[in-house]
Amino acid sequence: MNKEELELKYRAAARLGLTDKLLRVGWAGLSAQETGRIGGMIAAMRRGKEL
Repeated sequence: MNKEELELKYRAAARLGLTDKLLRVGWAGLSAQETGRIGGMIAAMRRGKEL
């Protein structure tokens, strides 16, 4: 994963209010629902639809 992709993941997680949990438990500690929401946010951001 390159730097831009990682930054996009962190930005999406922050917008969803998951930063604190992410820092506590890491990416592997997030639920499937949370990672799905991050993926959906990233897809929207890539389409230019900032949420």
